[in-house]
Amino acid sequence: MSKEKVVLAYSGGLDTTATIPWLKETFGYDVICCCVDCGQGEELDGLDERAKLSGASKLYIENIVDEFAEDFIMPCVKAGAVYENAYLLGTSMARPAIAKKLVEIARKEGAVAICHGATGKGNDQIRFELGIKALAPDIKIIAPWRMTDLWTMQSREDEIAYCKAHGIDLPFDTKHSYSRDRNLWHISHEGLELEDPSVEPNYDDLLVLSVSPENAPDEPEYVTMTFEAGVPKTINGKAMKVADIIKELNRLGGKHGIGIVDIVENRVVGMKSRGVYETPGGTILMAAHQQLEELILDRATYEVKKDIGNKLAQVVYEGKWFTPLCEALRAFVEVTQQYVTGEVKFKLYKGNITKAGETSPYSLYSESLASFTTGDMYDHHDADGFITLFGLPLKVRAMKMLEHTKENQK
Repeated sequence: MSKEKVVLAYSGGLDTTATIPWLKETFGYDVICCCVDCGQGEELDGLDERAKLSGASKLYIENIVDEFAEDFIMPCVKAGAVYENAYLLGTSMARPAIAKKLVEIARKEGAVAICHGATGKGNDQIRFELGIKALAPDIKIIAPWRMTDLWTMQSREDEIAYCKAHGIDLPFDTKHSYSRDRNLWHISHEGLELEDPSVEPNYDDLLVLSVSPENAPDEPEYVTMTFEAGVPKTINGKAMKVADIIKELNRLGGKHGIGIVDIVENRVVGMKSRGVYETPGGTILMAAHQQLEELILDRATYEVKKDIGNKLAQVVYEGKWFTPLCEALRAFVEVTQQYVTGEVKFKLYKGNITKAGETSPYSLYSESLASFTTGDMYDHHDADGFITLFGLPLKVRAMKMLEHTKENQK
């Protein structure tokens, strides 16, 4: 009789490597590893050998970089979705994309369960599991770090000893380092000195994609981008797909110290956590998109869209990507993007992005209206009646308050 199968979200790190023999020993599962490539780069090297050595019967390495860029990153860019005014949702956007692929592989393999290595304190357990529940409510979810009666390992030393006891001798050690998560959009850093909010980050050791603004070039660099319906199309005249545009912006932004954020954020589970995010290309792309939108969106739409963007950021942060609410929010944003087409130019210099001009065939900016010269479309006298009506509630209230004051003085 064949064994039941479990699909393990596999990163190749110590945690998920130790999970392979644990799943076999604890549940008797046939372990199918699935590594979802969202742009981790060289982190994927050597995974096949490591997974097989650890006891997995199969390893899938699924490249979803383009899907991640176009179907998960861009909806958030178009919305201007930023969590707590600073976090550009790099990990938050990737988790539902990974969950979707895990479900696809589980269906393909006929697996009865999906296992992830997220801890019981973090946001990722929520994001993975809400995604899996929304797409495959019949599939069991295994979260070892929450199963303290069965998962007894509490440290890297414990995991290394467990692996060696099961004949797995891998190049892991007990040296502590930052806890990092990397994909096409960003890299996050937690741990070590970052656990104390009073301590300045050690950027010389910490940064991977970027240099600090102090170490950035002393000369600025100008960049031109074009957009069509809210989607980036070219950089400096060269047409590229979205994923490659983000890669190029990562290179440019990292070079100039763009997009380094040190934040104490509110996790979904109720605690605060401190982390440093490097999002060089994402920071530039968000800024360029907003720069163009300013020309095109009318005031009322722009105001509502800001609220929608904040709400979408919260929804995505909380792992609710596959929900009617998230779908509705994204649909609103898509309507606002149909005319976000044009060209923007900006300057990168020591951590700063400075506007250097923008144009659009759908621009609502009228030079004759905005200038001090009176044009045919605007008569200064029109402001008299507008201000009278616009300020009427304020004036009526002030008059009533004055009447009350006089009555009380009698």
